Amino acid sequence: MAIRVEQITTLEQISKIIWDQQYQSTLMRNRSPYLYRGLPNSNYHLVTSLRRNCKEKKNDIELAILRNFVKYAALEDPALKTSIWRQMIVGQHHGLPSRLLDWTYSVLIALHFATSGENLDDMSKNDAVLWQIDILEMNKRLPKNYQTTLKNESAFLMTVDMMDSLTRGGNTYDILNRYDSDMGTASMVFLEPPSIDQRIIGQYSYFSIIPSRIENLQDDTGIETFLDETQNTVKYIISTDLKWRIRDMLDQMNINERILFPGLDGITSWMKRHYYVRSGEQQ
Repeated sequence: MAIRVEQITTLEQISKIIWDQQYQSTLMRNRSPYLYRGLPNSNYHLVTSLRRNCKEKKNDIELAILRNFVKYAALEDPALKTSIWRQMIVGQHHGLPSRLLDWTYSVLIALHFATSGENLDDMSKNDAVLWQIDILEMNKRLPKNYQTTLKNESAFLMTVDMMDSLTRGGNTYDILNRYDSDMGTASMVFLEPPSIDQRIIGQYSYFSIIPSRIENLQDDTGIETFLDETQNTVKYIISTDLKWRIRDMLDQMNINERILFPGLDGITSWMKRHYYVRSGEQQ
């Protein structure tokens, strides 16, 4: 088992990924078992914001971050006091360092993030990356009681309520310790967030809750080491020569900031790129 790496150099290859669905006879419909994550530089690792921000101190600082976030944010969202998982989701959504890693069910949205978020002058300097994971494979790695919960709920992803039920009892420290103990280094939960605003809905967002022992303290390769033990994970390396072509295609399809980030900030981000003049070229 290992991460499969594929080089993407043509739009035909992108189309194949987009249309990759499986027919389910019980539904008589086509469905995809995959979640995606796009990054604008193929050298970037899969790293949580907690790891990037707090480095080797992440395990020591995490509880303080959550505690102080709730202290200030509960005025806006009183439900934060009742669920550590909601704390993480809302916090992550607003830029708080957390152990969550963002994914999306939409290939197109993942491709948006693979072709945005960097200086426009650098778009042609680095290959991008599109990660693809198989949620069915990930669920099979979960402890039995987590698998039973998913089966009883006829669900493929956990919700905040399911996680609260599975980890109920004790304080925040106890809950995180219980989760980390349950997962060890062999599994992680993928979570469907509550629809707290239009941005989460529009981005078709999901999160993986990274156990502390998977994201190691020595370097940024812990999550990839975990994925290297899976069978169906794919890392698509998107050629620099293709990035602007994909970007322009996505903008024409309306997969851009003005839709994914509703409001003036999203509109101006989209317009900035729309009117960007590439070096040596006319608008």
